Amino acid sequence: VMSRYEIICLTQDWHPPDHSSFAKNHPSKLPFESIELNYGEQVLWPDHCVQGSKGAEFHPQLNTVPADIIVRKGFNKAVDSYSAFFENDRTTPTGLDGYLKAREVENLHLVGLATDFCVAFSSLDAVTLGYKVNVLERATKAIDVDGSLALARKKMVAAGVILEH
Repeated sequence: VMSRYEIICLTQDWHPPDHSSFAKNHPSKLPFESIELNYGEQVLWPDHCVQGSKGAEFHPQLNTVPADIIVRKGFNKAVDSYSAFFENDRTTPTGLDGYLKAREVENLHLVGLATDFCVAFSSLDAVTLGYKVNVLERATKAIDVDGSLALARKKMVAAGVILEH
């Protein structure tokens, strides 16, 4: 499927072990509970994508060779990063927008994990930044915490994102 695309961008969660989004780093909190951080609401997650760990690696069947760029996100222990474009503080850019604009990209097709968090946040930011966005849902998977998938889909459609099955 990647061979159909002229430009391939990959993102990779790259969290330090003491990341603020990990439930274990908040005594008495459980995964999928939410807390308030200085940038707003933060879902607490089980440890995942810890820098240098097997869990942070790309799936072994994903051919990363055609990637033009790999953007690592979530490496700042104080701020999570769902979007491929901005950290969750909504002001710190990842650099992806500048790269895409320099390559004169206008249309994006997004896939990956998780539909209701990283993919949704990325698609909404992409629309705000002026891109036409399609989410290829057959190549995504949601977490669906308390209806988060339905809410994310509603927000994406309302913003003009095309959801393809």
